[in-house]
Amino acid sequence: MRDPSFRRSLALFRAFLREQDDPGTAYELLARDAADQVERHVRLDGRVVVDVGGGRGYFTREFRRRGAHGYLFEPDLAELASGPGAGAVVADGYLLPLADGAADVCFSSNVLEHVRDPATFLSELVRVTRPGGLIYVSYTNWLSPWGGHEWAPWHYLGAERARARYERRTGRAAKHRLGENLFVIGVGPTLRHVRGRGDVEIVSARSRYWPVLPGAVTRVPVLREFATWNLLLLLRRCP
Repeated sequence: MRDPSFRRSLALFRAFLREQDDPGTAYELLARDAADQVERHVRLDGRVVVDVGGGRGYFTREFRRRGAHGYLFEPDLAELASGPGAGAVVADGYLLPLADGAADVCFSSNVLEHVRDPATFLSELVRVTRPGGLIYVSYTNWLSPWGGHEWAPWHYLGAERARARYERRTGRAAKHRLGENLFVIGVGPTLRHVRGRGDVEIVSARSRYWPVLPGAVTRVPVLREFATWNLLLLLRRCP
């Protein structure tokens, strides 16, 4: 599907709405879309792609399907139980068991909002990427309508209130707790951090799902915190 386009955004949004009931369909579509985004900047065939925090391996499998040497690093052993098998490693994104410059592409989808120290996490992604290689990072920013994850959009009224409402209405424990496995992260602070680094250059900073002018919305302070939905950063490792 053409990116950006209303057709693509609608398809991804419909898949997102079914994610709880049909995660396979939702994440396979998202994996194809993400691989398409990467391939606009680098040919995947024969390249080493490191997927950091990729859960059950949907992205890794898609990269492999396109000829890449895909490796998954995931800290949750339960997620890896149904992952891609060989080439999957239990590892923390803060300290990857990889040599400097080992990857042609370092990929991380919807992980940054789940780490306490995003700057250190980003530094590790940069470290393992070869000079000239591509780093793909996307995350859901806190003030996005989806920032509270399963208890969104009620997080606008307070995280604890939103979580309690979710548990009361569904009868099950919420997966995420603010300050434990979900953290407040914005668009503006992240962009300022990345622009201040000397080891990467920004190839693209855009809304991952926005159907029109996805780069424009990230340039408007305040508005971008709500309207970006999910920030996608494509970075090039400096020589």
